[in-house]
Amino acid sequence: MLKKSILRCGVFLPALIIAGTGIASAQTPVPDEGASEPETVVVTGSRIRRDPLQQDAPVVTLDQGAIAKTGLSSIADILQHLPSASGGLNSKVNSSGNFGNPPDGGGVGAGSAEIELRYLQAKRTLVLVDGLRFVNGASASGIPTTVDLNALPASMIDHIDVLQSGASSLYGSDAIAGVVNVVTKQSQKGLQASAQFGSYRQGDGHTQDYNVSYGLKSQGMTLVFGGSYVKQESILAKDRAISRYPSGTDDCHFSTSCSSATPLGRFLFTNPAIYNGSLTLKAPVSGKPRFNPLDPTGASSDFTSYTTANNGFNFGPYNYILTPSERWGLWTSFKQELTPNVNLRVKMLYNRRNSQNRAAFLPLFIGPGAGTGGPIDSVTIDASNPYNPFGTITPNDYVFFARRLVEAGQRTYTQHVDTMSLTGTLDGSFNVGDRHWYWDVNAVVGSNRAHQLFTGNVNAAKVAQALGPVSQCTSQCVPLDIFGGVGSITPAMLSYIGFDEHDASTQDMEDYTANLSGTIFDLPAGPLGVAFGYEHRNQRGSFTPDAIIQAGLGSDIPALASHGGYHVDELYGELQVPILADTPFFQSLEVDGSGRWSRYSTAGTNWTYTGSGLWKPVKDVLLRASYAHTVRAPSIGELFGSQSRFDQTLDVDPCSNIAGSPYQTSQTVQSNCSAHGVPADGSYKEVVSQVGVVTGGSTTLKPETSNTLLFGGVYSPSWARGTGLASVLSLEVNYYDITVNDTISSIPATTLLDRCAQTGDALSCAAVKRASNGFITRIDGVLQNVGAYKTRGIDVVFNYRTPLTSIGTFGLAANGTFLLSLTKAVPSSSGFTVTEYVGTENDGGPDQAYPHFKGNATIDWTGEAVSASFTGRYISSVVELQGGNRLNSRFYGDVQLSFSPAFLEKKVALTLGVNNVFNQDPPGCVNCSLNHFDPTTYDVPGQYGYARLSYKM
Repeated sequence: MLKKSILRCGVFLPALIIAGTGIASAQTPVPDEGASEPETVVVTGSRIRRDPLQQDAPVVTLDQGAIAKTGLSSIADILQHLPSASGGLNSKVNSSGNFGNPPDGGGVGAGSAEIELRYLQAKRTLVLVDGLRFVNGASASGIPTTVDLNALPASMIDHIDVLQSGASSLYGSDAIAGVVNVVTKQSQKGLQASAQFGSYRQGDGHTQDYNVSYGLKSQGMTLVFGGSYVKQESILAKDRAISRYPSGTDDCHFSTSCSSATPLGRFLFTNPAIYNGSLTLKAPVSGKPRFNPLDPTGASSDFTSYTTANNGFNFGPYNYILTPSERWGLWTSFKQELTPNVNLRVKMLYNRRNSQNRAAFLPLFIGPGAGTGGPIDSVTIDASNPYNPFGTITPNDYVFFARRLVEAGQRTYTQHVDTMSLTGTLDGSFNVGDRHWYWDVNAVVGSNRAHQLFTGNVNAAKVAQALGPVSQCTSQCVPLDIFGGVGSITPAMLSYIGFDEHDASTQDMEDYTANLSGTIFDLPAGPLGVAFGYEHRNQRGSFTPDAIIQAGLGSDIPALASHGGYHVDELYGELQVPILADTPFFQSLEVDGSGRWSRYSTAGTNWTYTGSGLWKPVKDVLLRASYAHTVRAPSIGELFGSQSRFDQTLDVDPCSNIAGSPYQTSQTVQSNCSAHGVPADGSYKEVVSQVGVVTGGSTTLKPETSNTLLFGGVYSPSWARGTGLASVLSLEVNYYDITVNDTISSIPATTLLDRCAQTGDALSCAAVKRASNGFITRIDGVLQNVGAYKTRGIDVVFNYRTPLTSIGTFGLAANGTFLLSLTKAVPSSSGFTVTEYVGTENDGGPDQAYPHFKGNATIDWTGEAVSASFTGRYISSVVELQGGNRLNSRFYGDVQLSFSPAFLEKKVALTLGVNNVFNQDPPGCVNCSLNHFDPTTYDVPGQYGYARLSYKM
């Protein structure tokens, strides 16, 4: 398919050359050596060439200097430090393999990295490369909706623009929260290279980061090429105090957060003729354990009562707190001047990522409470099994038996991901009278291929056979011993039931665009600017789990194969109308508008539009306001994703008769729980730390719609520059208000449980499935257009730099976001339930903090040969939605010192830095998925030091 797409691209470009004049450049032109910069360029947030200082939308730009000051090796980690950013996958997220597919339909990008703006999930932030679409990521565990930023080699990046406003009318679907435009190098003189090594103070998490690029130029031709290599080593959870035990406990005694699947086993019976309750071994035994039905937990029995507080398994130390990753990429950017007014540009990229997640030994659950939907839910353990002390056990006799398979080793999820992208562009300009017009046509072909190897799983059918009648355990079958504790499962048993799981996924994209921009005629205040264009895009994706998993025979996360695709045709137009200029109180006044018509093969026809106004009452003050109606069409995974499972962390089941549960304090809850099948005698006393949520896509989904209101202003006093107080001084403040309707999501599991217990809501109760003893076997969370998100906030940006003095220059750059409100509404039988998230931590599905305020500030000094900077990052406190645990505010400090000696003509620089110089640990999060902290918001515990040597010709 990729070869076919490249051939199409090869046919498409020559046809455009023959066609002659075409359409407007969406790229900032690269001026020739010695040529002056064009007065107006295309900026992120507009297709019309304009002065970047006259932006009608807020854009934050990270140039190479700002990126270098972070000392980080992942573009996603850098972007996630922005105050307007709000989480997403990164190298600190280890739960993306062993917890299954999250209930958002986007699949899992295990080992990948995302950017999310405005707390509206990463799938509502559009990522572009040079103003053009980039293929979505895939990590062999679903069909993700987002671009994997780890697929972009750092050496190719010139700067990154972050448009903090909806822009679907200009760029199409997904641009609800904003747009991240990665602008690549298109011209370079000579060699640039850097080598960096970093490590945590504890002696782990070593990171090597090497980047090289070379540029050359001849008459009419520019060529830049380069490569990047990053190797990040792991940090184990056992090597940080915060993550050695679940929820920060000292051990698993008197804790409800450790796992009920223990190496000694947990056997939860419901048949009083055998036992009514939970048993576990007192200690490992050799051969068949002793069980006395007259005294099940006494001296004549090898079993004792299982209690969550005393017998849980500590899975904490077996996880990664920083996942290992190795990435290398090659790229090239070529420009050839075909005529004085026509250029051919070609960009190529290849990137390989090798990464890994891991988890504790497999928790083997069998019985009705396993909730896999496969044969392991209905296992009968025969009396003839030589290790079975209980006699024949049918599914009517027990809820589940759980045994931690220590003998099988840890579960590992190893990904190998290849990303390729080819972009061809023809651009140029022409005159119509005295009007200068710009055009471009582009073809982008992208491919992502991912394979994942999961070790530590077992075949459910073989487990059932090995536990069944010995007479039927023939050929290679070996009777299985799950009753004897650690060491009872022999290599021969494991050889029979175990298997290596091989999963794969693909994503493909072809995107063809054409753009034209220029001015039509002059108005009293200036020329009337226009831009319009066309886009055709094909996207396809697939997810192919191992054949054993597809057959429903896995004992871990179940999944089915899925595949699908869509195509879309779009037309857009943009208009810039100057109204007044150079008059009292109207230094300038203009209005702008844009609209896009889209026709999706899956989502039908829709319109998006944006209107904005820009007013400069005086030279130093710019005021702006905009309104945008945007759309996000359902993604491939959301439409065609097959049913899978996500293991979501819970605080407490409200129907469980345990301390702190609503069951003990509310007669209404007791009545509703009894009506839902929970035993009315209060015998259900289960602590459920995780529950399986069944997810899946739906072809009946319709597009999300969003309305964004934004207004703000910029103050940049010329008097300060004129008096020599500053070379740069500006203050920018923007208010945003975003409403997303018909959101594609599943109703949160905690919401369903609480509504069923508190109100008896029929829709919620129908989604919660329980066993006869009350145990939750699964919760249905298939995707729907279920409600609305609404968020409001204020962004503040301040920049100051002194003029050059005898000791250099000083600067201060500050960026902060005040989150005023973030609500999510989901439906119920009696209307909608609205939850306010500001100041909270939404733990477990996935982890996400919503602080009132996040801010960064960098103070820097640049001298003749030495420069230094200090960056402070602040996150205000939040409270967990489950349980009310408070996560106190955090202030991180990063320092950097760089030396570039004059005797080396400042071509060589040595940079030393320490991130988290104050050694701040993240705040403990009781109900977060893993490692007792939120990895989408807070840093890895420990100081990180690095040294970088760079060369620039």
